[in-house]
Amino acid sequence: MKVLNPSIYTLLLLILLVSSQSFAQENSDLESWNAINLKYELNKKWEIELEGQLRLKEDISEVDKYFGEFATTYNLTKQFALTGAFRYIRENDNVGKKQGYENHIRYHFDASYKHKIHDFSLKYRFRYQNKNELGVDDFANQHYRFKAGVGYNIKNWKLDPKFSAEIFYHDEKEEENGFDKYRLTLGSSYKFKKSGEIDFYYRFQRKMDDLNPESTHIIGLKYSVKFKN
Repeated sequence: MKVLNPSIYTLLLLILLVSSQSFAQENSDLESWNAINLKYELNKKWEIELEGQLRLKEDISEVDKYFGEFATTYNLTKQFALTGAFRYIRENDNVGKKQGYENHIRYHFDASYKHKIHDFSLKYRFRYQNKNELGVDDFANQHYRFKAGVGYNIKNWKLDPKFSAEIFYHDEKEEENGFDKYRLTLGSSYKFKKSGEIDFYYRFQRKMDDLNPESTHIIGLKYSVKFKN
């Protein structure tokens, strides 16, 4: 039987510790994020993607939002890539006097870099994000996001663990701006021989701009299929 590297146990323990502390708080929620992703590789430099996603909130009892996204990636080198994406969102507002589905658009630009150190795969991503509600928002609701992730290759084991941490910086006119949210994600993926790949993860998210910050626990599934020219 294969014994995992001690660092993996340490990582799992830290995630469980953070999760258990958050579940004990009153201001927390459980969500589910489910996605289907189609990627087409035009050549070694260019890729295009289509993704649909459904998110549930309030202990996975209500629709939070669903959206479709189109993205294109240009690989400058094997390690460095640039991505641009556009997303149309239907968001369920079920709080307050005026409730119902709202129409939002969002676009973002990424710069990402990846490399390997022995059995570890490391990836860094900087994202500029702009989101607006159609016909309502007059100012750009912007976020600057930095994400760092690490994966560990376990020999003779298909479910290699992956961990990432991401922090959000909010920037909007006439608003209080600054670091407002962070995410911690632990997951893995399984590749099928000829029918794509499935990613599954647990994500912990916490807001940073309140005295009693809201925490969110997220269970995610994503099925991806890649085609080549």
